[in-house]
Amino acid sequence: MLKRSIAMKILRSDQVKEVDGYTIENEPIHSIQLMERASGQISAWIAEHIRSNRRIHLFIGPGNNGGDGLAIARQLADQGYMAEVWLVKISSKLSPDAQVNLDRLRKQDRVPIHQVDDASGLPDVKKHEVIVDGLFGSGLNRPLEGFPAGVVRHLNSMPALRIAIDIPSGLFGEDNSSNTYDTIFRADHTLTFQFPNLSFFFPENQDVLGKWHVLDIGLMQEKMDELDSPYHMITREQVGGYLCPRKRFAHKGRFGHVLMITGGYGKMGAAVLSSKAALRAGSGLVTAHVPRLGYEIMQTALPEAMISLDISDIIFSQPPDLDAFTTVGAGPGLGTKENTRNALLTLIERARGPIVLDADALNILGMHPDWLEKLPEGSILTPHPKEFERLTQPVSGHYERITLQQEFAQRYQVYLVLKGGNTSVACPDGKVYFNATGNPGMATGGSGDVLTGMITSLLGQGYDPKQAAITGVYLHALAGDIAAGEKGQEALIASDIIESIGLAFKCVHHEEE
Repeated sequence: MLKRSIAMKILRSDQVKEVDGYTIENEPIHSIQLMERASGQISAWIAEHIRSNRRIHLFIGPGNNGGDGLAIARQLADQGYMAEVWLVKISSKLSPDAQVNLDRLRKQDRVPIHQVDDASGLPDVKKHEVIVDGLFGSGLNRPLEGFPAGVVRHLNSMPALRIAIDIPSGLFGEDNSSNTYDTIFRADHTLTFQFPNLSFFFPENQDVLGKWHVLDIGLMQEKMDELDSPYHMITREQVGGYLCPRKRFAHKGRFGHVLMITGGYGKMGAAVLSSKAALRAGSGLVTAHVPRLGYEIMQTALPEAMISLDISDIIFSQPPDLDAFTTVGAGPGLGTKENTRNALLTLIERARGPIVLDADALNILGMHPDWLEKLPEGSILTPHPKEFERLTQPVSGHYERITLQQEFAQRYQVYLVLKGGNTSVACPDGKVYFNATGNPGMATGGSGDVLTGMITSLLGQGYDPKQAAITGVYLHALAGDIAAGEKGQEALIASDIIESIGLAFKCVHHEEE
């Protein structure tokens, strides 16, 4: 089924420098030319998004991040922008490429250049003006202190629009658990080169990153392919490579028959949403196993689904014969009563292949951690952070949580989908895939039930567990973006996501044409 899979690697800061060096040596290109290329991408972004009547203040450090800023100042001046440079004396001398760009800027003689030796020399930047942070690039491993920290605090206090080059000054590329957040530049936009940093995907860093944008600066792909990283960002190209176009003479039996075990007294909406999402995601047949009280609800709300009735009126107490089904999704709305716990164990022990577990199924596993060893290899678990804590342990930050997620997936040989603003999929081989689609409007009741149905549907259609998890996560979030574009984030409800699943598929298919 796999045609091609191109995810964007997330490299460490030292690996990015390695790619830079390889590109310089093998393109070949001088480092100052690569800096010019990178700076040109940022200048082009600024020219596209910011009017030329807004004065731009560039704060320059001694390294190559400052060199980028100096080149940007010159390029913007060539385009008619009012640029002003503030050389912050953090070190006694500039990097060689930064010095070259300072000399070029002085020769151009269109941009005022100020040297700042202490905090008293920092300007007050007005609301309609722009701050560009070129103080420090990636590679920091300890919090800013002293004069540099004071500069950052001053810039953060200004009412201007703030843009960071590559990474906000003071932010670490990976683990920020030991960092001091009031000494990190608070960007409205972060313009990064070629790759996002791992720290970009963690919610605790959202307020300092603002919106981040990846700019292609033409680093050599062969070196990027060679370097190993467990972290990747899901791309539309990757998902498009997974999707299989339907053949003209295909029939419903070709697209799987999934069993959705969801819903209970007072929570039949979970059964409706998850089963409908499974149908919208392409299942040939969907059977909803529900308590007897749910029969009329399901038949009325979702006539396209078949119904399997539990022996209980109000809870899930016994799974049906699984022989007719290609896979099973279970958990939303089930509750955690003793009979339901026993029924879930029976389901896990009878399953003949990977299954999808969410919500109360995960809460039950948290109550019986010894059952985790019984999970069919390749199963997909979809917890939100609190459910994941019940399966594992509380953590202090997202970097620690991602590490724990990797360990969990490897130990139990499952796919762990950790839901959130940048949902991540940890695989049994230790790799993690982050999703960047989606929006806060999806933080609404039933959204997770929709994801469960979609992933179960894809697994039942014959996608392997990795493909089903990654594709389901991406399409679910893309459908949420489409729905939010029509309804607005505040008004978004889970049913809107379901109604946009088809458009999400069309978007990805269109990209592949």
